[in-house]
Amino acid sequence: MDLLNKDMSAEFKPVNKLEKENKMVQNISELFDKLEIKDGATLSFHHHLRNGDYVLNMVFEEVKRRGIKDITLVASSIFPCHEPIVPLIKDGTIKNVIVSYMSGPVAEAISHGDLKGTLVMQSHGGRARAIMEGSIKIDVAFIGAPSTDIHGNISATEGKAFCGTLGYAIADSIMAEKTVAITDTILPLEGKTEIPSERIDYILKVDSIGDPNGIISGTTRITKDPVGLRIAQKAVEVMVATGLVKEGMCYQSGAGGVSLAVTKFLGDYMEREGIKGKFASGGVTGDLCDMKNRGLFDRIYDVQCFDLKSAEDIKNDPRHITMSAEKYASPYKDAIVNSLDFVILGATEVDTDFNVNVTTGHDGVIMGGSGGHQDTAYGAKVSIIVSKLFQSRIPLIVDRVGVISTPGSTVDVLVTERGVAVNENRTDIIEALKAHNIEVMTIKELKELSDSLTGVPQKKRDESKRVIGYMEYRDGQVLDKIYKA
Repeated sequence: MDLLNKDMSAEFKPVNKLEKENKMVQNISELFDKLEIKDGATLSFHHHLRNGDYVLNMVFEEVKRRGIKDITLVASSIFPCHEPIVPLIKDGTIKNVIVSYMSGPVAEAISHGDLKGTLVMQSHGGRARAIMEGSIKIDVAFIGAPSTDIHGNISATEGKAFCGTLGYAIADSIMAEKTVAITDTILPLEGKTEIPSERIDYILKVDSIGDPNGIISGTTRITKDPVGLRIAQKAVEVMVATGLVKEGMCYQSGAGGVSLAVTKFLGDYMEREGIKGKFASGGVTGDLCDMKNRGLFDRIYDVQCFDLKSAEDIKNDPRHITMSAEKYASPYKDAIVNSLDFVILGATEVDTDFNVNVTTGHDGVIMGGSGGHQDTAYGAKVSIIVSKLFQSRIPLIVDRVGVISTPGSTVDVLVTERGVAVNENRTDIIEALKAHNIEVMTIKELKELSDSLTGVPQKKRDESKRVIGYMEYRDGQVLDKIYKA
């Protein structure tokens, strides 16, 4: 309005300051009354409490009670603790699932064809991209908030179920039509605010949002297996041979036991040689925090804490920096993954084109997902897969993986206990390893060695079965089909 043309004779209307917005709701029934969720809605959740999360089950209990159908579930990850939603998948309450990782009963049910709609599996960066560009339109985002103040400012470093960071929920909080903070701790926030109050529409206080001990899972403990430790030591030798283990290096490790062992041995080497890195990143463990605290990295960029030690560290050290999934790994932003020198990753299967499967097991049942695997493999100067050549006579290397989680064009090195294979496109790495007297095999030679010890693996991918879902690449392209197990 043009101020000079404003009607100055209009009578002032008294302001009732008691009509301030109140975001608090008394219970989940009142919350749903306000949200007015309809059949076919899209609901999103984050996984920072991992296998200790209570929020997703709590919300879907109310969805079921109200008879709402055909929901699209957009979860950054699904864990065994989410078993209670299996009946809702079978009866059509949950029709479609979009997720970056899943394991446990929900993954098994979907693998066996119980989902009536479509499964889409994304990377963490791909998920953030899809939400921010509007490819995924979220009706309601439910954020398990370790603590909030009365206005809805959310902190992940305070509260009974503190988890350190909420990086995977940030895109949801920005783009969802409605955003709900579900918390068990309301207090005046004096520490880091992860998500500001202006993004929060409602606050629901409950007895508990989850068990923080569930943050730690079987994939976030360092291996004690001598074979795994030998692989980790060889991986560090490979890293050193590339010449990139030097002042200012940037590093990320996956959460598998062997990957975590690589982190330990790398830290020991850096300390002996007086090398200080620029940053470590990703889903962060206490081991990475120890490296920072020993002066081996200037700082850490953290999208998800993998244990309580890292969650405590992020609370107390400003050099431990939270980031959103978009900042971490979006293909269309200046993402942290693009500055990595090394990423250390695991694999369920690798094929002779270096394609990697971290989504399904040898039986075709979903037991994981890309997470940040394909994001970091693309972004890092050198991506290294560490894995045993075979486990219980089940071979690692096959002619064609069951599901391509990460394309082989972005995978550089495979380190096993019986040999090192390098992608033929990386002649620079091949030459560097040979110069350091590290024997390099082709991946087909490594497969032949494996087959001689275990026998030729039977083909597990059955394309005659129904397609139950799709593996999406981080830029939105369909990377592969997922068949019924």
